[in-house]
Amino acid sequence: MVATEVIIIGAGASGLMCAIEAGKRGRRVLVLDHANKAGKKILMSGGGRCNFTNYSIEPDNFISSNPHFCKSALSRYTQWDFLALIARHQIPYHEREHGQLFCNDSAKAILSMLLTECADVGVIVQLNTAIDSIEKIADIFHIQAGRERFTCQSLVVATGGLSIPKMGATPLGYKIAEQFGINVVPTRAGLVPFTLQPDDKATFAPLSGIAVPCIVSNSRQHFRENILFTHRGLSGPAILQISSYWYAGEPIAINLLPNINLEMELKAKRAQRQKNTLKNILDDYLPKRLLSCLLADEVLNLSLQDCSDWQIQYLVDQTQHWTIKPNGTEGYRTAEVTLGGVDCDAISSKTMASKQVPGLYFIGEVLDVTGWLGGYNFQWAWSSAWCAGQYA
Repeated sequence: MVATEVIIIGAGASGLMCAIEAGKRGRRVLVLDHANKAGKKILMSGGGRCNFTNYSIEPDNFISSNPHFCKSALSRYTQWDFLALIARHQIPYHEREHGQLFCNDSAKAILSMLLTECADVGVIVQLNTAIDSIEKIADIFHIQAGRERFTCQSLVVATGGLSIPKMGATPLGYKIAEQFGINVVPTRAGLVPFTLQPDDKATFAPLSGIAVPCIVSNSRQHFRENILFTHRGLSGPAILQISSYWYAGEPIAINLLPNINLEMELKAKRAQRQKNTLKNILDDYLPKRLLSCLLADEVLNLSLQDCSDWQIQYLVDQTQHWTIKPNGTEGYRTAEVTLGGVDCDAISSKTMASKQVPGLYFIGEVLDVTGWLGGYNFQWAWSSAWCAGQYA
């Protein structure tokens, strides 16, 4: 039997960060993970370059049943704190649109930094260790993993969500919460592409690979980014973002021409007695193949001079108020995050400890806190883990 002070289940971003902070306090820390490699999601994130945080982090960039929960952690360990750590390890990085920060070279630099920091404070990381059972006897947690048995005073659950199961995602963290009587908010895939209804899929699948800047919205949120047509449906940053605010059966609205007032533009050209066809005019704004899918040939071949106000309004509706009802999402297979999770009302926002089970902590994606695309989920991992690391 291995007896230690702190056991962290999960050797991902939040688990390693928490281990570092607890180790700095002189705690004996053991990190257990069923995978054969630490930080797999770190390594594959951001196309292998890890979008590790964002210059602009606000509570409004996060989704939770308790929207105030994330505020404390985000204010106590900020993006600037993590950037100071990056600077200390001399990891070069760059900014992309919307304040997103990526490694210049490889995500391996982030993982190497975390593992180096762990080693410096005596943290032990043990891989290929699947948890079979956990029980708490008096003030001690007893963990069974195959033939191995571990005990600890503080148990930190950093198991992540259900997204990308091929990377080893499991529901273990939710099961631990439920075992100890802690509520779990229903989970669903977030930051995920949409699939389309059969008729729409047949119409738009030939556009696979085309990307268009647009504004995507529903009744609760909107995002101005690119959308990408795929052979299964719709993807791209704007779609991934709105997917976290979307519920089954709900339509989304897409403005494919966010930079112009098409109605005014067309009426002005008509007043100038321009004789171009609508197709020739709209070709300046949108890909030809997309126009052919959205509008009938008889409409596209109309001369602008011959267009009535209602025909112009139809064009505006089809391009700037295009409404489509997704069939669903691609699910956890391609989702970047999991919405829902361990109920934040049951967790201390200061310590990340369970309010009802002393010594039990939850951090990172396993909690009901989900960030936008753009480095927000990594910052939540760093911030929530740092907080738990001060107490576990």
